[in-house]
Amino acid sequence: MAEGAAIREAAEGFVAAFQALDAVLVEPDILLPAGPILDLYGEDIRARAFVTADPIRGEVMLRPDFTLSVVEHHLASGAGAARYTYAGKVFRQQPDQTARPSEYLQVGYEVVGTPEPALADAEVFQTFHALLTPHGLSPVTGDIGLLIGAVKGLQTTEARKAALLRHLWRPRRFRALLERFRGRAQAPEPAGLDAAPEIGLRTRAEVTAQMAMLTQDASAPPLSDTEAELLDALLLLKGRADDILPQLNDIAVDLSGMAPAITNMAARLEALDKVGIDAGGLLFEASYGRTSLEYYDGFVFGFADPSRPDLPAVATGGRYDALTGALGATPPLPAVGGVIRPDVLIDPEAGA
Repeated sequence: MAEGAAIREAAEGFVAAFQALDAVLVEPDILLPAGPILDLYGEDIRARAFVTADPIRGEVMLRPDFTLSVVEHHLASGAGAARYTYAGKVFRQQPDQTARPSEYLQVGYEVVGTPEPALADAEVFQTFHALLTPHGLSPVTGDIGLLIGAVKGLQTTEARKAALLRHLWRPRRFRALLERFRGRAQAPEPAGLDAAPEIGLRTRAEVTAQMAMLTQDASAPPLSDTEAELLDALLLLKGRADDILPQLNDIAVDLSGMAPAITNMAARLEALDKVGIDAGGLLFEASYGRTSLEYYDGFVFGFADPSRPDLPAVATGGRYDALTGALGATPPLPAVGGVIRPDVLIDPEAGA
């Protein structure tokens, strides 16, 4: 009980800190329509969410996340640039044989509509840095936009690029696709499909169309070894941010689709320096954030206890401009934010 009170007190303190930055406190519903979330995040979220049926509202789920609701609130309000904060429980099923809780308190801070992304990224990161580094937590940064740009610039078919982009957040599936597109693995054969029973969520027509696409894809030229190896090199990049930038520029000579994300990263590092962060000394991992929810499309960050690698990060966040477009913003709005888990901070064993 003492730990619970301390966790709630910590959450209230974080909310107060965000409100001091003019963040508006919002309280999204706990029970959300499942359809929009499944449309945006895909069926994979179904394996992690608590889904049920309501006789009036149809399929609903306990909220697995706050960001979608915050963006919907912002769009409905008609506000320009705005800051938001929130605190409440999220609900996610955990993998088998894990003791991690299925419901836990989350506190967030979101900046939506600010027209200069580098400055907003720096503001959000500096805010979390000021709150969390006194607790002995270490930051790590990344940029999903680099990988998105690299894939979009590949010399291969649009269908292959779309498949790789769809599976950026599933490293094993991404790797399997990359190997197949290099000609190192065979596409599935459609033979015998007519006699197969219909099981699962997809119809026979959908499965047939997918198999036809795979068969057609098998006739496309293989992805070049050079591009595949450069993608591998990108995914393995890890080190100080000021050491990583020159390496990214070297990779971008052949993967030119990365160039806009590299420009954004350089602007962000400059903005971070201006708010008192040693940006060049920050740990940068090009693969960081690839197992998070799928709406991040640019800068990503996290804060964790370096002495407890077995624990989830105390805080994570990033940029999610594309999500605002998917929810109806035309053009998409710049948006960045992050969340803190006070339970992992105050009572680490509870979040283990």
